[in-house]
Amino acid sequence: MNVLVVGCGRLGSQIATIMDSMGHDVAVVDEHPELFYRLPTDFSGMTVAGMPMDLKVLKNAGAENCDMAAVATPDDNLNITVTQIIQQFFKVENVVTRISDPAREEVFTAFGLRTVCPTNLAGDMIVQALVNPNQSKQMAFGTANAAFHTYPVESFMIGKRLGNIGVNEKEVPFALLQKDGTMILAGKDPDYMIQREDRMIWAEVID
Repeated sequence: MNVLVVGCGRLGSQIATIMDSMGHDVAVVDEHPELFYRLPTDFSGMTVAGMPMDLKVLKNAGAENCDMAAVATPDDNLNITVTQIIQQFFKVENVVTRISDPAREEVFTAFGLRTVCPTNLAGDMIVQALVNPNQSKQMAFGTANAAFHTYPVESFMIGKRLGNIGVNEKEVPFALLQKDGTMILAGKDPDYMIQREDRMIWAEVID
């Protein structure tokens, strides 16, 4: 796939790097060429310096032949303008636009623009962390999947050594999180004495 990324700030460079690592042909446009340093040294895509609203700049970046585009500059107004150019002039249907101001997201969505608001996403993540402290994560390792569940330590664990906590029906103790966020691996520090404020991370293979 040919991917156009407009903006090489923290978000744009991350998108470009991920797309490049997935094997896509990536072109990055930014009016500030000094931002291209954010791309990794092994980035195999193309960088084009210039104003994103300039049709010639977008053509040089391959907008005429791109399959998808991510518009991720810090300027909402610029993002909307560039998105409309890419969609209407270059006839690219798959375009996603970054919107920094949550108040604008609904308005732009009403115009048929596909938007992502990092502010809203971060807010949702923080709220979920607050109301759901018992977090669960899943990760794939080859063809296998593992789940990691975080729970407050139970009363019978307090004062016991981490290495003495046995397995339950499905899970094994993987690590322990201290109050300050420090992680202690169960297999590395089995003599650690569990404290009341600690949280246990359990692991299980789910398929």
